[in-house]
Amino acid sequence: MTKVVFYRSNGSFYGFEENGHTGYGESGDDVLCAALSAMTMLIVNAIEISYASDVKYDVNEGATRIVVTAKAALPEFEQDECKRFAVSGLFQAYYYQLNDLLEENSDFLDVDVIDRDYQ
Repeated sequence: MTKVVFYRSNGSFYGFEENGHTGYGESGDDVLCAALSAMTMLIVNAIEISYASDVKYDVNEGATRIVVTAKAALPEFEQDECKRFAVSGLFQAYYYQLNDLLEENSDFLDVDVIDRDYQ
């Protein structure tokens, strides 16, 4: 199972952590895992390229752990309100997309949100 925990501060989503393999299919043929990877990279690339913002991205394949965070989603780090909403909106959209996937994949995926300050 893959557990995805989203980070939120004062209502703004600013990152997430993914842990574990989905187990939906065999390694190399797991379409759910491939979907998560593709969506994760879409967010990373959009923040870095489309919004010209720094994104922290750490992959630990041995521990099957990915952490993605972006300060640009938070007012204490980014003055441009439009950029903040755009970056936070990407994380929030991923959260809702994963919740849609949960309807048919709850044996392979778990999604949660924690409220905490940026670390």
